[in-house]
Amino acid sequence: MKLLVSALEHSANVHLKSLKKELGGEVEFLGIFDKELGESIIDLRSLAIMGFVDALKKLWFFYKLLNRMVELAADADKVLLIDSSGFNLPLAKKIKKKYPDKEIIYYILPQAWAWKPKRIPVLERTIDRLASILPFEKNYYSKNAPITYVGHPLLDQLKEFKQTLNPEVRHVVFMPGSRKGEISKLMPVFKAVRAQLDVHATLVIPAHFTPEEVANLYGDVSMFHISHDPHKTLLEADFGFICSGTATLEASLVGIPFVLCYIAKPLDYFIASRLVKLDYLGLGNIMFSQFNDRAIHKEFIQDAVIAPNLLKAFSEIDRNNFLEDSKALRAYLQHGSSKNVAKLIKN
Repeated sequence: MKLLVSALEHSANVHLKSLKKELGGEVEFLGIFDKELGESIIDLRSLAIMGFVDALKKLWFFYKLLNRMVELAADADKVLLIDSSGFNLPLAKKIKKKYPDKEIIYYILPQAWAWKPKRIPVLERTIDRLASILPFEKNYYSKNAPITYVGHPLLDQLKEFKQTLNPEVRHVVFMPGSRKGEISKLMPVFKAVRAQLDVHATLVIPAHFTPEEVANLYGDVSMFHISHDPHKTLLEADFGFICSGTATLEASLVGIPFVLCYIAKPLDYFIASRLVKLDYLGLGNIMFSQFNDRAIHKEFIQDAVIAPNLLKAFSEIDRNNFLEDSKALRAYLQHGSSKNVAKLIKN
């Protein structure tokens, strides 16, 4: 089987690797994905954007890429879209218009319930199989929508979890993300926090950054131990300061107490704050609040991301309570998703 894949984000490709193991050698990938998984039509590093402003600058580039994917769809038996709704939903519409009988599977759905509910009927009309990774998501769709909760992909990657916590915080992990804009904004704050803590401090840096990129983005990192393995570091550490995104959900599931830190470009934040109707930014908080009346972790956004605020949260957190909340969140998500998504593709 030839499968046209559109996986633009690093996190999407982590989950795609787990899915490929379940698919075995029966499926050949075409399209956009990490080079480790086959011959992608583009280097994923050229796709990195942060926010609305960056996206506008690359509109023509993505328009041409979209048309190239539609051409490739002619040779594909099925289509798999993963996350990245700004690109993948227009792609789905074009493919469905040109090839109405081509089956399209969407894995890690657009969070239309959060900021664009009018997209939900569009998804129901355009996508043949909606593979949801959030247990509550199907409640926003119509009764006959082709949506199935498949489990959460992070539970495919995470095999170890904290069962107990050290009495004292001796090891702190700092995770400023993988997007260059996020890193440059958070590192000065993280360095200020690090200077006030008498702990073993680890900084997680994406493995794909070159030494030159690390020097330019992070500056002097001599006060940190460096890691390229977020899973291992989260398991070893006692506390974390983490950029928004998948890493915050990973930390919530692993059981390491942490605070979320997010600084966007002012215009991006202004636009997002008007569109998104959510009480929380972190995925762990969004899901935890579905069965509880509070958050699982603290969130600091924009001007609130300053060293005194982060240090105060660090000193006040009830770490044992966090660990119990983490176990409850894992039970809510139930299991990983790769096996179920592989069945959807093969059937």
